[in-house]
Amino acid sequence: MPDATELLLNRAAIAAVDPTDQLTDVLALPEHLRDALWKVESAGLRRADTPGGLVVAGMGGSAIGGALARAALGDHASRPILFARAYGLPAWTTPDTTVLCASYSGDTEETLACYEAAGALGARRIVVTSGGRLSELAREDGVPVVPVAGGFEPRAAVAYMTVSALEIAALCGAGPRMGSEIDVAAEHLEQLVEEWGPEGDEDGEAKRLARALLGTVPVIAGASGLTAPVAYRWKTQINENAKIPAFSHELPELDHNELVGWTGAAELGRFAAVFLDDADVHPRVKARIELTRDLVAPSAAGGTWVAQSRGHTTIERILSLVLLGDLVSLYLAVLRGVDPGPVELIDALKGRLAGLG
Repeated sequence: MPDATELLLNRAAIAAVDPTDQLTDVLALPEHLRDALWKVESAGLRRADTPGGLVVAGMGGSAIGGALARAALGDHASRPILFARAYGLPAWTTPDTTVLCASYSGDTEETLACYEAAGALGARRIVVTSGGRLSELAREDGVPVVPVAGGFEPRAAVAYMTVSALEIAALCGAGPRMGSEIDVAAEHLEQLVEEWGPEGDEDGEAKRLARALLGTVPVIAGASGLTAPVAYRWKTQINENAKIPAFSHELPELDHNELVGWTGAAELGRFAAVFLDDADVHPRVKARIELTRDLVAPSAAGGTWVAQSRGHTTIERILSLVLLGDLVSLYLAVLRGVDPGPVELIDALKGRLAGLG
């Protein structure tokens, strides 16, 4: 493994291990937000209040947008926004629910099962995808489709999935329209791209944190309902891009169980704790971040860190942490000398599942 202190995290260093150019997709988050707004508008969706709220059905990178949208709406969500990460819908889904079926490839078998279940139930269905079987079924059934730009990994479609969930939540009466806030967030993220991207300072936050996490098992902690979905995004991005184990939990719940587990962490390896903070985190949770950090520090051989969101609106701040985590995961891949693009074990699993019929 190369010495993290000697390897520059510039475009040349990244290109050497990133042949599929995952970097461009990460840095294009602001552009993706604007394009996603345009694509939702161009889909011609009609407003139809559904008292049952919204269920976002999806897996992996296609599902995270729903969770981020729910966090961004916060107290502005006026109806339930739920998630289905399985082969079926929540048991309480009713015909007066909108079901957003999100699959980047359009061939995710769990999401296809949810699409069929929603149809059998008589619920309103909307699809967001780049194509595949899901797109074919939707067009056959007259179900509206929000198109997603093709050509990149599903995890890079986070802006498309988040904006689609936000706008569809508004159309079904579960939240306000947020188009103008999304535009402002895109401008804010452009500034952060300059600061944290490859042309930024080598001691910038994203590069510094990636170097700190090299050789560790990162454990990411977020605040319930706000930064917890972002913590999960960090975990999955580190898994897929850097190809290492990572875990996430949420405060205050982790203080009632996982906290004790840190007692033996040093015996098992180099664990690092990263806490995601935000201006709107409950004051008692803010206190817990500092207290928990202090208590786990003796067993966290990889160190303890706090990443603070940046921005004014909730969606700006949430997406700032998403961008930071995506860059940290990519820089970690570079420091490890691994190509962030392929997800060979996932592809192998899908192949074996297909073989089962």
